Amino acid sequence: MATIPVATSVFDALESEVRSYCRTWPAVFETARGSRLQDEDGRTYLDFFAGAGALNYGHNNPVLKRALLDYLERDGVTHGLDTHTVAKREFLEAFHRTVLAPRGLDHKVMFPGPTGTNAVEAALKLARKVKGRESIVSFTNAFHGMTLGSLAVTGNAFKRAGAGIPLVHGTPMPFDNYLDGKVEDFLWFERLLQDPGSGLNRPAAVIVETVQGEGGINVARPEWLRALADLCHRWDMLLIVDDVQMGCGRTGPFFSFEEAGITPDIITVSKSISGYGLPMALTLFRPELDIWEPGEHNGTFRGNNPAFVTATAALDAYWADGGIEEQTLARGRRVEEALAEIAAEHRRRGAGYRGRGLAWGLAFADRGHAARICSRAFELGLLVETSGPASEVVKLLPPLTATPEELDEGLRILARAVDETV
Repeated sequence: MATIPVATSVFDALESEVRSYCRTWPAVFETARGSRLQDEDGRTYLDFFAGAGALNYGHNNPVLKRALLDYLERDGVTHGLDTHTVAKREFLEAFHRTVLAPRGLDHKVMFPGPTGTNAVEAALKLARKVKGRESIVSFTNAFHGMTLGSLAVTGNAFKRAGAGIPLVHGTPMPFDNYLDGKVEDFLWFERLLQDPGSGLNRPAAVIVETVQGEGGINVARPEWLRALADLCHRWDMLLIVDDVQMGCGRTGPFFSFEEAGITPDIITVSKSISGYGLPMALTLFRPELDIWEPGEHNGTFRGNNPAFVTATAALDAYWADGGIEEQTLARGRRVEEALAEIAAEHRRRGAGYRGRGLAWGLAFADRGHAARICSRAFELGLLVETSGPASEVVKLLPPLTATPEELDEGLRILARAVDETV
């Protein structure tokens, strides 16, 4: 039997080369609570990545943990397929009571599978089924997932290349400000729709992120989103908002599109919907779009009941009174102020910043600079990652529950990391 060399970690010996985050953060983490993780050597790190947005309420949130432990201790159903369970019923009731009804949304709730890309795949599949058309329009620098349908509407060339086959039936259009404001919004898109010789097949739907997380924290203006919604309505295209990373309060409101005052036909939600980091995803759609045949879109792990339990606890604890939205916006303003100071000090390096709520990016003209900053921040005890097509942006996604003191601490570390890598 082959043995693992003493000098080689089990991760290097057995785990695939596809692993990535561990290369930026070369530590073995053992415990976590709130905004902090601790490695097996006892060193503590402040987490401003929050599981890529899957831990909006922090690590091992005590309110959610208590609900989960109580459920498991009474032998609550763990795996339920799509059967009716008490945990699912309580989640649906809480989701309707705290999220859908207050926003005047009558969308049906679909459990498509446990991840964000599952939610996107279901959205694309349903849009094509409803409209009887294949083409989907997406936007430059979009990221919608790593399965084939989601990759076809993702912009990143490196990620697309991993598919190994042609990615078809998707057409990219310029995201807000992609052309530096020199071209009227949607001029090209609408011209293609109008021209029978354009070669653009009539799309079934348009899929968009209101803030492109993996694409570099690119923020769409509310007026741009409203114009997009109007365009979709006039040309009989469904509007899909991918809220996998920016939903669940990341930009302030529960849904990131609320600021624009639009109502998407289809919404995808995942990451922090379970509240605890447990796999869970939703595809929401207007009732008249619910033309699925029973079992037509299936999946073994749609019924992750422990995730329903923690999701219900998160909704009741944080969204019943709307207080977390105001808190997120206030703390986001503190982050913005700090990033403005950092960018001003390093303007010669082409530093800039952008974001909404508690999703922020610090961008640099030198495309290797962001990676060096993230590496130095790790050495100083702060976890941040890069984003953008060339990894040119330092991406900040602190937990929504991070205290003001933790935010200030992390921002001080970030400023020092920037100073020490110039």
